[in-house]
Formats: sequence, structure tokens, C-alpha cells
Amino acid sequence: MRILKWVIIAIVAIGAALFAVANLFKAQIGERIFATTVERAISTNLIADLPDGLHVILLGTGSPLGDPSRMGPSTIVIAGSRVFVIDAGSGSPRNFGQVGISPGAIEAVFLTHFHSDHIDSLGELMLQRWVGGGHTAPLPVYGPQGVEQVIEGFNLSYRQDHFYRTAHHGADVAPPTGAGGEAMPFRSTAPSETLIDDGELKVMSFRVDHSPVEPAVGYRFDYKGRSVTLTGDTARSPAIAQAAKGSDLLVSEALNADMVGVMQAGFEKVENKRLAKIMFDIPDYHITPVEAAEIASEAGVKVLALSHIVPAVPTPYLNAYYLKGASDAFDGDIVLGQDGMLFTMPADGSVISQEQLK
Repeated sequence: MRILKWVIIAIVAIGAALFAVANLFKAQIGERIFATTVERAISTNLIADLPDGLHVILLGTGSPLGDPSRMGPSTIVIAGSRVFVIDAGSGSPRNFGQVGISPGAIEAVFLTHFHSDHIDSLGELMLQRWVGGGHTAPLPVYGPQGVEQVIEGFNLSYRQDHFYRTAHHGADVAPPTGAGGEAMPFRSTAPSETLIDDGELKVMSFRVDHSPVEPAVGYRFDYKGRSVTLTGDTARSPAIAQAAKGSDLLVSEALNADMVGVMQAGFEKVENKRLAKIMFDIPDYHITPVEAAEIASEAGVKVLALSHIVPAVPTPYLNAYYLKGASDAFDGDIVLGQDGMLFTMPADGSVISQEQLK
């Protein structure tokens, strides 16, 4: 017992000494940690490490209902080495560094519709792409008719900032001709439209029902035998299963109507009629997890990933409640999306792997 006592005393003394040393040199330790972290982050190039194929990163999986673990809705699609972004929800551009991709690599953006939560970080995204890549031409932004007004507004709002960046960093770093975005509108009246088809990559838009929000679309990407379909915001519609037919991955928005109903009742109880009315309204133009699963089954997709999560699901303990009934409607994998999720689909194969990047 006496030996054990002295061993414990020695361990405590050594621990205290180590703590004192660490406290004495905490500035130096912090400096080293910071330098190592920066070096690792700057040297990371996810695209170079990926196999040829189609890759999807859930950059932001949140909604206007706050969730500290999720940025606003945004998705990256990588076809080979080509990088595309679908929507630019609040704060989502700040996740680029955490997933190991430079915004300077973005080839184009595709907007599903013009609700504020899907476009409110577009200005930041265009800015990061411009200075991050030294581009001499604006960022192409595809969208249904009306995208011209959106891009014109962001370009006007950021015009003075563009001048400041060039004046400060110089035209080599921030070429004046590369600032902002260029609208690439397509027919919003067409049920579907091919936007890119170059032999390897095909990108198609398709109309969805997000009434009274019109126009609203989803997108399908096909590359070397692999495919992903993304719904955007929508109520259940036959167009989604038709567009997603045979896709490897379906990225669908999702709203749990039961949970929103609980929130509605809560607002009614405290007599907040305005927010109670909003909670009453929003289920009619969004898809539930069960409906998304039914569509995935009908379309014959392999994996269903849910994004634009409504309401917030800040703890895994709520996941089963949020997904209640979905697995009964779809035999494939159902993934409740988190920011930084990567889905990898190697070219001309059948495997879909998943990992968390952040």
C-alpha cells in the first residue's frame, strides 16, 4: 500500500510538472500547432486524390431554420476534375477549405430556384472563385429564367468591393474582367432541358413543383456511366422519379411534417400566430423523408441522401425520429446528410463509397 501511495504521488507530481511546462510554453506550442494545421490545409487537394468518376459533396445541408451544425443548402458535383456547385446557401462557401477544394476550381454554378436561402451566399462564392483562381471571365451561373436579375443584383452589390480587391491586390491576382457572375438562363417552361453535353458529361435540368415559387428545377449529372439527381426544393412530383430513373445517387431535400407540426403547435401555444402560420404553410411545398424514399424506390436509385434538412436535427438522437417510416419505403441506403459528406462513384463502376470530410 505504501508503494502504491508513492507511485500515485509520483504520477501526480509528474503530471503537475508537465502541465506547468506546457503552460509556460503554451504560446510556442500554439504557434507550432497553427503552423502544422495551416501547412496541412494548404497542401490538401481533394480533387487530385479522387479516382476518375462522379463525386458529390454535401457542402451545406441546412435550411432557414437555424442549425449550428449545418450551413445553408449547397452541393458540389465533381465530374472527373470539373467542379460544379448547385445552389449557394448561407455560409456554404466557407466549407470549401474544410473539404479540401479551392473555390477557384469552380467551372459553373447551377441554381434550382431563387428563394433567398439558396442564393444568399452567391456573392461570396463568386468572390472566392474569382480571387482564388485569378479568373479573367465571370463565373457562369445557370438557372431558369429570372437568373439574369439575380446575377445583375449581386454584380451591382459587389461592384465597389470588386474595385477594392483589384486596387489592393493588383490585376494579376484579381483581374477586373473576372469579377462577379454571368447569367446563363434556360427555358423555364420546358419539362427538361440539356444544358451541357460534351460526350463525357451531360447535365440536364427538369422542372419541379415548388409552387408558388416558379420557376423551380432540379438537375441530373451523368458522367462515364455514373449519375446523380438533385431535386432542389419541391413537393412530390412524378417529374423527379422520371428524371432520377436509374441514378446511382438521389440527393433530395426533406421536411419532416410531424416535427414541423410540433413546432406549429408550440408557436400557437405562445400565441405567435405569424410563425405558427409559417409552420402551417411550409409542408405543402416540400418533400417528406418518406416521400423521398418512395421516389427513390420508384426511380430505382441505389442511395438516397437527404439534404436541406427541415427542421434542424442538431443531435443524432433525433435521426430515427426524422427518418421514421422511410426505410419501409426504400430498400437502398438512406443517408441523413451532414455538411462535408462525400459520395464517390468511380467511372464505369457500380460502387458508391461514403466518407465524412469535415
